[in-house]
Amino acid sequence: MSLTPDVTEIIARARADLRMGVPVVLCGDAGAVLVMAAETLDAQRLADLSALGGTPVLAITARRAATLKARAYDGDLARVVLPPDARLPWVLAVADPADDLKTPMKGPLTTQRGGDSGLHRLALALVKSARLLPAAVVQTISDGAGFAARHGLTSVPLDTAAPKLMQTSPLHPVVSARLPLEVSDAGRLHIFRPEDGGEEHYAVEIGQPNRDTPVLARLHSACFTGDLMGSLKCDCGPQLRGALAQMGAEGTGVLLYLNQEGRGIGLANKMRAYSLQDQGFDTVEANHRLGFEDDERDFRIGARILSLMGFSTVRLLTNNPAKITMMRESGIQVTERVPLKLGKNTHNHAYLATKAAKSGHLL
Repeated sequence: MSLTPDVTEIIARARADLRMGVPVVLCGDAGAVLVMAAETLDAQRLADLSALGGTPVLAITARRAATLKARAYDGDLARVVLPPDARLPWVLAVADPADDLKTPMKGPLTTQRGGDSGLHRLALALVKSARLLPAAVVQTISDGAGFAARHGLTSVPLDTAAPKLMQTSPLHPVVSARLPLEVSDAGRLHIFRPEDGGEEHYAVEIGQPNRDTPVLARLHSACFTGDLMGSLKCDCGPQLRGALAQMGAEGTGVLLYLNQEGRGIGLANKMRAYSLQDQGFDTVEANHRLGFEDDERDFRIGARILSLMGFSTVRLLTNNPAKITMMRESGIQVTERVPLKLGKNTHNHAYLATKAAKSGHLL
């Protein structure tokens, strides 16, 4: 029946539940598990989970496990066994690196080895997609579908949900309207909405670019602190304004404003990374301590928007070779890399040096 939610809609439900602290059930061929996001877990639900019996684990990424000196037997993740007397502060201390330097000894941590970790991997993918800390409390249960029905919980199937989370959600144009800008009164804003219930993305079109010739284009990831607040910790604000100014001067261009704050980890996690930077870690090290990769963004979104707008070739305003590679792999031809070197100051020189040394930016 068409009224029944499909797997994309089930994932969106599960994502919202986890953000609110509501457990979800994940089901696969190897069994079923009850999952709660560590960040939104409360003491009562942790006690209720413990009352189910069994051996609950805290699933964390290999990046976080490396910081904690925990063995990641599953390669990309570790299943840390919760001690019998584990309480909420213990779970949060393992999941969140905020106090790592104050209390570095959290172990010894015992991690599970062997068995199927597919459901744990799906649990981490879900909490990451919800822009939460990449850590989830996981408890094996029997009769997953029945348990979910009895408790009114969302049940997520592994076989269809896991591949879906690896894909870029299809995008659809919602509306576009004229938007006069300081750099050009011939501006137009296009809104694109993903099918998975995620954040919308925008395209600012300057003038009337010819679809048959390379358009000056910029993939700009949202940066609340830099774009709006004028933060000096990054170069995002100057790059945004500089790209628009260059398009205005040329008379045409397309700036894609992608809602992938903090290199795709969300504003809250980005602020956590900033706090770790204040402790002496660089931007990449901070991301790793949180449990994220260097860069979690998906530039395929930008390629899809360009295609929907009728563009197939671009002159890309960027210092990041990874963007060029992703554009080409996604079917967008990059005929020229146009440098965009703006915004260097005394507060962000270390940040920019890290971008060059560890992320390959051409600065």
